[in-house]
Amino acid sequence: MVVSRAIAALAGIVALFTLTQCFTEKQNQGKRLYEANCQSCHMEDGSGLRGVIPPIAGADYLQKHREELPCLIRHGLEGSIVVNGVEYNQPMPGAMSLREDEITNLLNYIQTNFGNNNERYTFPEVEQLLQACPPGK
Repeated sequence: MVVSRAIAALAGIVALFTLTQCFTEKQNQGKRLYEANCQSCHMEDGSGLRGVIPPIAGADYLQKHREELPCLIRHGLEGSIVVNGVEYNQPMPGAMSLREDEITNLLNYIQTNFGNNNERYTFPEVEQLLQACPPGK
């Protein structure tokens, strides 16, 4: 009886530790994805590259084009855009390999960091917006 309780307690501790690690990894996934896919152009602080790469930090584009952002992340961007009143015309590569949940976490990281305090995305919302991407995008 004592041995089975000890085994059950040990199994519970292992399960709790494993679950905690899973949630911690998901919690930091948006930041890791930003660092791997976006930071080299948009910079560590989200400031972009003056006159060439638009900022993410305090960017009005994030609110004005909310429904387009999942497609922009997945398929990239060609052509000019205006961010905080400044026109940018530098192609942005897409991240086709990112899954819907990763795009959701990446967008939520961008939406709530770099001085941004924008509405977070839900997974179903991102999934729906990605299905609605224009043809060829």
